Amino acid sequence: MAEHGIPRYARRGERTEEARQQELRKIEKYRELEQSVREKIAAQQYTPETLQKISELLSSNPEYYTIWNYRRRVLRSEFSRAESSGSNETAAEQVASLIKSDLLFLIPLLKSFPKCYWIWNYRVWLLDEAKRLLPASISRRFWQEELGLVGKMLNLDSRNFHGWGYRRFVIETLRELKSAEQPSEDMTQAEFDYAKKMIGANLSNFSAWHYRTKLIQRLLNERSASDEERRKMLDDELELVHRALCDPYDQSLWFYHQNLMCVFDPTVAAQTMAPNLSDSERLEYLRQEIEEIEDMLDGAEDCKYLYQALIDCTLLAWKVEGITPAETQKRAVLKWLAELKKLDPLRQQRWLDFEQSLAC
Repeated sequence: MAEHGIPRYARRGERTEEARQQELRKIEKYRELEQSVREKIAAQQYTPETLQKISELLSSNPEYYTIWNYRRRVLRSEFSRAESSGSNETAAEQVASLIKSDLLFLIPLLKSFPKCYWIWNYRVWLLDEAKRLLPASISRRFWQEELGLVGKMLNLDSRNFHGWGYRRFVIETLRELKSAEQPSEDMTQAEFDYAKKMIGANLSNFSAWHYRTKLIQRLLNERSASDEERRKMLDDELELVHRALCDPYDQSLWFYHQNLMCVFDPTVAAQTMAPNLSDSERLEYLRQEIEEIEDMLDGAEDCKYLYQALIDCTLLAWKVEGITPAETQKRAVLKWLAELKKLDPLRQQRWLDFEQSLAC
């Protein structure tokens, strides 16, 4: 059919040809820009004009890692000029201004290409330059602002494990740059509260649960916590995960539960939050866990994680006792294992191997 006397296919063809020509012009312009940047770098023309052309090139293609290295060369030259231009105070102001400007340049790129490693690598380099070239008080401000940025990033995607890894990196740097008025314990407590808030917003946030495990150990060590305080922390964490497991189908929660169970494993207990429990205390905790999980089975008989947790806790209890289980004890585990084989057929061979080991 025609529209206003013009066949549709003809108009589509015209638009396609126009788009093709625009694409060709865009490619040509990109190549000219790339050639210009290469020539300027080869001639060591480390000027604001070169930096602007590099910015245009990276805005078109942030994956071009060689151009990020060119940008580093230009910035280093700018830093050197600033340092030789006057007093230390003036030099610091100029360097700080250059770094701030470049950090701002990266923001729209990160919004458009949040998983481009070259942008993040360059950003870390800039912040490291701040740490190297500027007084600690000024450098700390840059890193503190970076913590705000990663907080916004995690608000947009709270389960972004890249973001959580970057947050840990920023926090570790801030620990190095911390002032005498800001004890490490305060920073750890603030991060612990942050992880708690993120878990409260989304119980399935595995990264937040994982972060919590690391923070607990650091917090207890920084406080030189007593065995009683450590046991209180353990009780609180068990209570928290039990409340969260009102949804027993959430794998993230079981990963955290599994981590807590390491406290009762004599071979790794020394590295956990409560290293000095007696064997009888460990066994009592495990007995309570088994009862708790068996209660969860009521109405959730099709949840494979429950059977797996029951088996793991029972095997751990045998390990603490240092016994060879009796046939009656094995039968309970074999019963749970039979359910696992039905509910988790993709790991059938694993369960068959485990069943064979019980028979030995």
